Amino acid sequence: MRPYETMIVFDATVDAQAIQTSLDRALDTVRANGGSVGNLDRWGKRPLAYEIRKRKEGYYVVVEFAGTASTVDELHRILTLSDEVLRFKILRRNERAGRTTAVSA
Repeated sequence: MRPYETMIVFDATVDAQAIQTSLDRALDTVRANGGSVGNLDRWGKRPLAYEIRKRKEGYYVVVEFAGTASTVDELHRILTLSDEVLRFKILRRNERAGRTTAVSA
């Protein structure tokens, strides 16, 4: 299993329960596909650099996890289908060099 990191930007106009449900679904997807969830960092509401779907603000969450390529593929599918997610980025972490590599958008 390789280490990954994903930043998820949720629609800040939806209620907190819907954001939590969508986040739980993503974390359960990682676990169900043989991965393990590490650090979960909630940044909260922040202004977006540019409008996305006519939204100026998003709720940011950064999740570190370990998994296989199939884990990443399934997480990508789940996040793409979620209506609460405005944007996300999954990065593979290179622990030795301290760098990250983009996997998908």
